[in-house]
Amino acid sequence: MSVSPRKRVVLAIAVLLALVMVSLLVGRVALPSNTLFTLWRSDADPLAVLIITELRLPRTVLALLVGAALGLSGAVLQGLTRNPLAEPGLLGVSSGAALGAVIAIHTGLSLVWPLATPLLGLAGAFGAALLTLTLGRGEGVLVLILAGAAVSGVMFAGTALALNLAPNPYAAYEISMWLMGSLADRSWDHVLLVAPFLVAGLLVLGGTGRALDALSLGEQQATSLGINLRSLRLQVLLGTALAVGAATAVAGAIGFIGLLAPHWVRPWVGHEPRRVLWPATVAGAALLLAADIGTRLLPFAQELKLGVLTVLVGTPFFVSLLLRLRRSAP
Repeated sequence: MSVSPRKRVVLAIAVLLALVMVSLLVGRVALPSNTLFTLWRSDADPLAVLIITELRLPRTVLALLVGAALGLSGAVLQGLTRNPLAEPGLLGVSSGAALGAVIAIHTGLSLVWPLATPLLGLAGAFGAALLTLTLGRGEGVLVLILAGAAVSGVMFAGTALALNLAPNPYAAYEISMWLMGSLADRSWDHVLLVAPFLVAGLLVLGGTGRALDALSLGEQQATSLGINLRSLRLQVLLGTALAVGAATAVAGAIGFIGLLAPHWVRPWVGHEPRRVLWPATVAGAALLLAADIGTRLLPFAQELKLGVLTVLVGTPFFVSLLLRLRRSAP
């Protein structure tokens, strides 16, 4: 039984709204469901108001923004490379953001100013993007991917070096915890810092649909249709630096969302790259918010890290995708 596009939109909005409500109500302090409807009344519980507005609402907003950025960037990169296994870390941006944030923790700047971690993360993301662009300039998608792999290796080596040379056990612990990825203890300051970069990245990446459709026919055909492939690669790299860089800078390393989201929506919208982009954005937001809710609900002594949960859930899907691709290969 087929579902009309309008019903799919309504269903997606309903799922997102349900996840938002659950995210605002669950946690170490469970709140009754009617709390959301009495939140603005004069007799509302001040503690409940504080928990929702200052702790859970910024965390929920960041989960939606970060998930959307990862989902859209994954769909765009899969369209650009024509590789169903492409994901947001392909161009080295997330590794650069991780290194910048780790430097903030290693040097102690994060203790002096909590926003130093996402700020240096953003700086690392843009530095990595610039390096990838310099190494892979004008030589096609394959060279750009190889340049991204080289930059990722360099950035990972820098992160490992910072962890190895951590000045004290506390710094090493903080670095390790941050690298696992989490949205816990994020505030409105974090939202205001990275939201402009995330939204700008989403807009830049969202404008690649027509070019990606043409590129799916082959590079020569895309060029004959008036697509400037060099400009397209630059647009994708800039959008990824803005969106994925900001996402990694504020949330740490979170894998598999950008890989899962496009594959999740393709059976519903088809395989044309342009049709996948915005549904993958919504799917990424829903997947990451659901995963963040899961970290709060799982019965562990301390909250499971978000990046750990996405890897545990995403790895079986990745294996099944590899097996499916192997069966369909000629």
